Amino acid sequence: MDKKPFERPVIKKLNAGMPSKFGLQVRHEPITEIDGVPVSSLLERYGSPLFIYSEKTIRSTFREAFRAFSSRYPNVLFSWSYKTNYLNAICKIFHQEGSWAEVVSGFEYKKALENGVKGDRIIFNGPDKSRADLQLAVKNGSLIHIDHFDELYELIEVAKESDAKPNVAIRINMDAGIYPAWDRFGFNYENGEAWDALNRIMHCENLELAGLHTHIGTYIMSTEPYRIAATKMAELAVGLERKFHHHIRYIDIGGGFASKNTLKGGYYPGSDTTPSFEDYAEAIVSVLMKADFHPDHLPLLILETGRALIDDAGYLAGTVVATKRLADGQRASILDAGVNLLFTSFWYDHDIRPAKPVSDQTEETAIFGPLCMNIDVIRKSTIFPLLKKGDPYVIRRVGAYNNTQWLQFITLRPNVVLIDNSSQVHVIRREETLETLNDLESTPEHLNVHK
Repeated sequence: MDKKPFERPVIKKLNAGMPSKFGLQVRHEPITEIDGVPVSSLLERYGSPLFIYSEKTIRSTFREAFRAFSSRYPNVLFSWSYKTNYLNAICKIFHQEGSWAEVVSGFEYKKALENGVKGDRIIFNGPDKSRADLQLAVKNGSLIHIDHFDELYELIEVAKESDAKPNVAIRINMDAGIYPAWDRFGFNYENGEAWDALNRIMHCENLELAGLHTHIGTYIMSTEPYRIAATKMAELAVGLERKFHHHIRYIDIGGGFASKNTLKGGYYPGSDTTPSFEDYAEAIVSVLMKADFHPDHLPLLILETGRALIDDAGYLAGTVVATKRLADGQRASILDAGVNLLFTSFWYDHDIRPAKPVSDQTEETAIFGPLCMNIDVIRKSTIFPLLKKGDPYVIRRVGAYNNTQWLQFITLRPNVVLIDNSSQVHVIRREETLETLNDLESTPEHLNVHK
């Protein structure tokens, strides 16, 4: 008979029946497998820590979102936000589902081309497009969303040198009831700057105004700002019809839909408070359907949501490095993945679960990563099972931004795997090695002489 591990006795209030001011009893159901594949076997084969993606979840989430909008509006398109997660395998799943590519840099633009996306299915956003970027986008017939007047003037010069007529839109910032307002990007609606830009484009014979674009913020927990944004975008589009008899082809409402993660400081979990795709769709589409568009020129609705489409599909699995007591007596667990891999732990109280059955005994625990820096905190305090050194864990909803904002800092970046619809496992990004880094470096010859 195996000897059971010792668990320090603690005094803890029991909560039975209806919740009191102490809340409900906290239980941490283990995540022992993902899409039928045991977490233990994944860690044994591919190393710890390990990023894991579920293709089944990606596809089902995308189809849920598309259904919510397409059932309410006759002409809908999603464009995958590359900055959210530009692992090639992830991008190609979205492209197979019919999504275009939305990029914000020359690097991302070329990555989309390499992924097989046709130039006329790439939306080029962002404030930093070089002249070479603009020339390539014009050549490929991409949709160029102008961010500021300097870009507008340079694009006019590029257009004069090109045989093609660029398809453009302007990005519009506005007061949508969000504080602080995102007014850093694009042209302002309220002070007339947006109309100033539109007038200049309409009077320029070298540019074709194809659409209007806005992106009002990120992780927006209310649908009301989208209703306001859609109203203002529709007013601009109808104004263009009346003034110039010009019918735009699309309205791009951007992204910003919240995922089911819980923001730090949130009183209720994100899974209970986040609007559904149906909620977002109803707020946006109801406005567009009521707008005074000509019936034969109802604009295409484009969505660029990223976080809400991919967060649920991503997991970070790993192993407990150590447990200890802090100076005030609080329990602490040290994981083998830190903020260099889990950048979103600065924003979220991530849902961390054991990856095997454990005792029901829990304790208030601080959860740290392995980095030699004091800010490497995954959870400052959470009621957590008494895991010990070597025990496996899984962190849920890590699909957005962690594989684009992660850092090679102190530790190397690990393998990333994808579990396909048949529960087959594929490595979609290999772990880094010392050679990975050294191959990018060069040392002056005089530094190779050791005294």
